Amino acid sequence: MQPPLEGIRVVELAGLAPGPFASLLLADYGASVLRIDRPHPLAHSTISPPPTADLLTRHKNSIAVNLKTPGGHALLVSILQKADVFLDTFRPGVLESLSLSPEKLLERNPRLVIARLTGFRRDGPYPSMAGHDINYLAVSGVLSQLGRAGEAPYAPANILADFAGGGLMCAFGIVLALFERAKSGKGQVIENSMVDGVSYLASMLRFARKTPLWDRPRGENVLDGGCPWYDVYECKDGRYVAVGALEPQFFRRLLKGLDLGLDPEDALKSRNDRTGWPKWRDLFRRRFQERTRREWEHVFDGSDACCAPVLDQHELEEASYEQRLPIHLGRSAGVTPNQAQAWESTPLSPGAGGVELLHQWFGWKEGRDFEAAQGGLIKIDAVKI
Repeated sequence: MQPPLEGIRVVELAGLAPGPFASLLLADYGASVLRIDRPHPLAHSTISPPPTADLLTRHKNSIAVNLKTPGGHALLVSILQKADVFLDTFRPGVLESLSLSPEKLLERNPRLVIARLTGFRRDGPYPSMAGHDINYLAVSGVLSQLGRAGEAPYAPANILADFAGGGLMCAFGIVLALFERAKSGKGQVIENSMVDGVSYLASMLRFARKTPLWDRPRGENVLDGGCPWYDVYECKDGRYVAVGALEPQFFRRLLKGLDLGLDPEDALKSRNDRTGWPKWRDLFRRRFQERTRREWEHVFDGSDACCAPVLDQHELEEASYEQRLPIHLGRSAGVTPNQAQAWESTPLSPGAGGVELLHQWFGWKEGRDFEAAQGGLIKIDAVKI
């Protein structure tokens, strides 16, 4: 069987992190992705230009285009007339300033799905401001719930807003629009802000504020580092284990493995007294430091104690850990990356593979339908659109 998105043509405006991640998901499940890069003096020449900083380039190709020139503008419009998905990662208003508004594009190709990915809401208080993952987390309210007690809020790298609330949600929206198009025959505009995406991801956290699970200040709740049996502990060798023994049966197993000499039933009765949590934490901390992480792995291997080693990425790579696609489809699998692709990116240079892809998509040929000029491709005999 073919991958589920086989035959879907995606045009991605070059960017970093969330946009490339959305198109990577589509490409890994069979979509054909063409990245539109800015012009470069060496693009589409005999010497390849340096690759861009984008690391999420698996299964993708590129052309360089100057969208501010009539020929470059006309080329992109011609491509979008036959594409399925257009991924806009520009800040609000940029497409419109280039005479590429969604309304104009849909007039020319009513089946086009236009995904507009922004950080802040277009209709919120910060639409014209620059920002990054940490800023979107901040105004969504989610950042205020992350971090240790008595410390500043802590942003967990750029995973939540950029990748989960941004790229992943955007790819989901694209698939929804393609599904709807299969019924109506019409494309549509998708609006995805990372603020809204990460807010939706944090629905449970937001609701839990009004329950005993999360009704205390940051870092003092069950799932945010406040609870001693839902935390990370250092071992004798400086490595770590993660403990998540929330349920009574798992807590009993944890106590058994730690061999603290405590009666598990008495411990279960007393553990809900939060005034005793500092003593529990100190007890666990001292006990875990008595053995190495490997030794604790042997103790809890096969046990329902919810105690697992914190593995480093280099450990997994050295052990040839198999990286897999996130979803396995029984009848129409994705394009599984080889393990070299799974552990190291091969960055994409502007113009790499794009000419060949245009021929594959449309039968276009360089010199007949388009040509290179000043570091980018332009449509031949283009009129200003």
